[in-house]
Amino acid sequence: METSFVHSIAEADPTRVDLLGGKGAGLAGMARANLPVPPAFVITTTACRAYFDGDRNPPEGLWDEVDAALEELERQTGKGFGDTANPLLVSVRSGAPVSMPGMMDTILNLGLTRSSVEGLAELTGRPLFAWDAYRRFVRMFAEIVFGVPAQPMDQATEHALPNGRTEDVDRIISLVDRLERITLGHARRPIPGDPREQLQQAIAAVFDSWNNKRARDYRKANGISGVHGTGVTVQTMVFGNFGKDSGTGVAFTRDPATGVSELYGEFLVDAQGEDVVAGLRTPLDLQHMAEVMPEAHEALAEIAHRLERHYGDMQDIEFTVERGKLWMLQTRRAKRSARAAVKVAVDLVDEGVIDSREAVRRITPDRINELLHPVVVPDDDAVLLAEGLPASPGGAAGIVVFDADEAAELAAHGTDVVLVRTETSPDDFHGMMAAKAVVTTRGGVTSHAAVVARGAGKTCVVGAGAIRIDYDQQLLRVDGTVVSRGEEITVDGTTGKVFLGALRTDEPQLDEYFERVMTWADEIRTLGVRANADTPEDAEAARRLGAAGIGLCRTEHMFFTGERIEAMRQVIMAPNAVARAEHLAKLEPHQASDFEGIFRAMDGFPVTIRLLDPPLHEFLPRQEDLLGRITDLKLKLKEAADLETMDRLIDEINEAETILDRVERLSEVNPMLGHRGCRLGIAFPEITEMQARAIFTAAVRCVEQGIDVQPEIMIPLVAYSSEFAQQEKVVRDTASSIFNRTGLSIAYKVGTMIELPRAALTADRIAERAEFFSFGTNDLTQTTIGLSRDDSSRFLPGYVDRGLLEYDPFQTIDIDGVGELVKVGVEKGRKVRNDLKIGVCGEHGGDPASIDFLQGVGIDYVSCSTYRVPVARLAAARAALD
Repeated sequence: METSFVHSIAEADPTRVDLLGGKGAGLAGMARANLPVPPAFVITTTACRAYFDGDRNPPEGLWDEVDAALEELERQTGKGFGDTANPLLVSVRSGAPVSMPGMMDTILNLGLTRSSVEGLAELTGRPLFAWDAYRRFVRMFAEIVFGVPAQPMDQATEHALPNGRTEDVDRIISLVDRLERITLGHARRPIPGDPREQLQQAIAAVFDSWNNKRARDYRKANGISGVHGTGVTVQTMVFGNFGKDSGTGVAFTRDPATGVSELYGEFLVDAQGEDVVAGLRTPLDLQHMAEVMPEAHEALAEIAHRLERHYGDMQDIEFTVERGKLWMLQTRRAKRSARAAVKVAVDLVDEGVIDSREAVRRITPDRINELLHPVVVPDDDAVLLAEGLPASPGGAAGIVVFDADEAAELAAHGTDVVLVRTETSPDDFHGMMAAKAVVTTRGGVTSHAAVVARGAGKTCVVGAGAIRIDYDQQLLRVDGTVVSRGEEITVDGTTGKVFLGALRTDEPQLDEYFERVMTWADEIRTLGVRANADTPEDAEAARRLGAAGIGLCRTEHMFFTGERIEAMRQVIMAPNAVARAEHLAKLEPHQASDFEGIFRAMDGFPVTIRLLDPPLHEFLPRQEDLLGRITDLKLKLKEAADLETMDRLIDEINEAETILDRVERLSEVNPMLGHRGCRLGIAFPEITEMQARAIFTAAVRCVEQGIDVQPEIMIPLVAYSSEFAQQEKVVRDTASSIFNRTGLSIAYKVGTMIELPRAALTADRIAERAEFFSFGTNDLTQTTIGLSRDDSSRFLPGYVDRGLLEYDPFQTIDIDGVGELVKVGVEKGRKVRNDLKIGVCGEHGGDPASIDFLQGVGIDYVSCSTYRVPVARLAAARAALD
C-alpha cells in the first residue's frame, strides 16, 4: 500500500500515472531519460483522495513531507524557499491521471513576497523582471486560490499594460498595488506573506479543482469515470522572461490539426508560459525560434523525436529557454483533431512504432464521427468577416453568442450557436461544448480555446485579431461591419475564415488514412455492422460508409410524403376492405419502386424490412384541424348566396364530419402502446399483403437484372407467438403467389423485432417460427422503464447530473434492465434455434459503450443510422480487442 504522499521526480516511477498524474509521470519519465528537467516533486492522487475523505483537510503528515521535499529542492538549487536574498520560486500545477485541459490554471513564481521581490531584483540586476514576476504571481494566486473574478484584474492589467508588457518598472509596481487592492476587496484577505502558507493554500486549491464545475463538466463530456483525484506538481521555476536570450513555448511532435510529421508549435521571446497558452501575446512559429536560438531549437527537435519514440505516440511539450539553456517542463500525449488522430496512427504503423491493432485501439469511435462533420462549401458571394488561425477543422454556422452560460442555455433548446470570445478560459468549457463552433480574437493554435476545441471535435478559429468585441453592447466589429448577438455567422475551422451569414456545408471527403483504419477495424471485428435506411439514397450512402446490409428499413417512413401520406390516410379511413384495397393499390407501385432501389444499392447484402409500424395518429388528420375546417365551412354556409354554393358546402361539411367521426373512433389515449405494429397488420391484413407483394415483386425484378437479393421481412411489435404466426403466414402465402406467377423462387427470411419485455421473456416460443430476431432497443427501453423517449429529455439529464443515473438509457443501453432482457432473449431464442440470426437495430447500435456490451452477449450484428456506420465499425473492432 502506498504510504508516502510526496515523490521526487528523480526517484518516482514514471509508469505510475495513476499515482503521479499525467504531468508528474511525464516529468519523471523525462528525468529518468536524463533530459533537462527543473527539479520537482509530486504530491500524489492518494493525497487528493485523502483530502476529500477528510472533509477537505490535508492528510496527516502531508505538510511534513512537503517541507522535506522543499529542503531537497533548496539543496539542488542552492536557493532558499522564503529567502529574501536568493529566493527559491516554484510553479504549482494540477495533473490528473487522464488529460483534462483547463482543470486548474498554473500558479507561477510562487514563493515571492513583497520583501523577497526586492532581493530577486538585486540578485538578477533586473528590477523590471522581478516585479513583473511578482505581478504574475499575485494575479494567478488571487484568481486561482482566492477566486477573485478575472474581469477587474484584466481591466487593470490592460490599462497598465496595453500591449501586454512595459519597460517602466514603476508602472508594474503600480499595477501590483492595484491587483493587491482588488484582491483584498474581493477576498477580504491579502496574499500571504509566508511562502509556505502560499504553497499550502495553492496545493489545497489544486485538490479543490478536482471537483469544481468545469472539471465535472469536462469529465462528463468526455466520458471519464473511474479516476479519482489529481496529482500536484511543484517544480522549480525557470524563467523565459530573462531577456532576448530567453523564451517559452509549446511544441507538438506533429501538426495537431493535420497530423503532418513535423515539429509544430509556438514560441515567444522574453515571456513566461502563460503568455503563450492564454493568448495574451500573439506567439511566433517555432521557425522563429530556429532563427534566433538555433542551438536550443536543435536540442528541442532532438528531444521531441526521442520522446515520441519513447512513448510511441505524438507528444505535447512545454519548454522554457533560460539564458540560452533549454528546459523541459512537460510532455504528455497530445490532443489532436480527428483527421490528425487517424493520420498519426497510420503513419506510426508505417514507421514501425506501433501495429495496426494498436492503431485501432488509439482512435476512439467518436473521433471517427468527427471526420463526418460537414465542411463549408466555397461561395464566391460569401462575405468574409475575419480571418484567424485554423485551430480545429470542420464547418459550422450559428448565431453569435458572447457568453458561455447563454451558449449552453440556447443550445439546450436546439439553437445552433457560435461562441465568440476575446479568449476562452476553463470557465467557458460548458459553453464551448454546447456551441457548434468557437471563435477567439486572441491566442494561437496552442491556446486554451484551440486545445479544448480540438480535443472535443469542435470547429474553432483563434487569433481573429480584426474582430473587436463589445461585451456591454453585445456586438462585434470588424472595420465598419457590426454583427450583433443573435446574427448568424459561419466558421471554417479548416481555413481559419469567419463569414457573415449561414453558408452551405457539405459532407467531407474521407481519405486513404480513414480507409486504412476502417480496413484494419473490419479485419479485427466479429460483429457485423448494418445501417438503418429507408430510401435508396440512404442505402447508397450506407454502402459508401461500409455498411454490410440494412438492419432496419422502416416502411412507414416511405409514406410520409406528398400523395403517399394522403393515400395512406385513405387506407386507414376506408370503411371496408374493398375500399382499402383500392387505396393500397395506389401505394403498391411506390413501395415496389423503393424496395427495388434499396435492393439494387445493397446488391449481395441482406436487407431487413420492417412491416408497417406507425401509431395510427401519425397518419390521421388532426382533430383540431378538422374541427376548425368544419367551423369555417359552416360560417361560409351562412354567408352563401346561391343554392349551388350551399349544396357544395353542405357536401364538404358532411365529408369533414364523416372523417372527424372516423378519426375520433380511431384515436387512442396512448398511441405508442396502441394499435400499431403487427396489431395493425392483423386488423388490416390487406396492408401486410400489399407490402409483401411490393417486396417480392421488387426482389423478382432485381433477380431478373442479376442482382443478389437477400430480403428479411420483420414483423414488428410482437408480444405473442400467435401474432407472429398469423403475420408470417400472410407474408409466406404472398411470397408463394408471386413466385408461382413469375416462375422465380428467392431465398428469404421472416423474423421479428423484439421490442417488448414479453417478447424477450418468451423468445423461445417465438423462435420456433422466427428465423431472426432484431432487438428494437429504442422501444424496448421505453417499455422496460415505462418512459417515453420524447418526454425523457425534460428530466433525465437532471437524473444524470444528480448521480441517480450514470448515463441516459436512451443513449447507452441500460445493462441491468434492458440489457438483461436482451441476454434472456438471445439465450432463449438460441436454445430453440441455434442458427438464429440476432441483431440490434435501435440507436444503441451506434453507441460505442452499448456495442461493448452487445459484443459479449452473442449478437451477430448491430444496425445504426447511416452516418454512425464508421463509428460502429471501429467500436466493434475495439470491443473485439478488449
